[in-house]
Amino acid sequence: MASSSAIDETALGELYARLERPMYNVVYRRLWNEQDSVDVVQETFVRLWKARAGVRMDGAEAYAWRTVLNLASNRRRSQRLWTWLAFDAERDGGSAAGADEDLETRERAAAVRAAIDSLPDKLRDVVLLAEFSELGNVEIAAILDIPPGTVGSRRHLAAALLRASLEGA
Repeated sequence: MASSSAIDETALGELYARLERPMYNVVYRRLWNEQDSVDVVQETFVRLWKARAGVRMDGAEAYAWRTVLNLASNRRRSQRLWTWLAFDAERDGGSAAGADEDLETRERAAAVRAAIDSLPDKLRDVVLLAEFSELGNVEIAAILDIPPGTVGSRRHLAAALLRASLEGA
């Protein structure tokens, strides 16, 4: 398979096998909902398959990452209320409800989610890709169409904002 060739079924399957888990990890931390995250990742590969005639293999990974980030953003915007309701239902259904440790863990998880959700999209995308996709700064830069140095500075700024947000939590 030449890197500049069009995408075929085998190449798509290999790309899916390699990217499905890292993409899910990033999207889940964007949506905080398992089923929505699975749906977004699957929709990404459906769109890649439909666009295969116009996407060259050497650009397929960046195309897939851009697509999954855009779909996750769209899903988050359209279903923000449902995401929080689902989180509340999960929290209320815990097996050790009322236990101090469990309450503390749930409160900390809620604080982390709120801190991540409060980041501007540009910073959140960099942090999630850097922490959960197994990609390096150069690859993240290509996906987001920004210079590699910008990836580092956004990551640094996001970490500072997360620290500040979580210190008060």
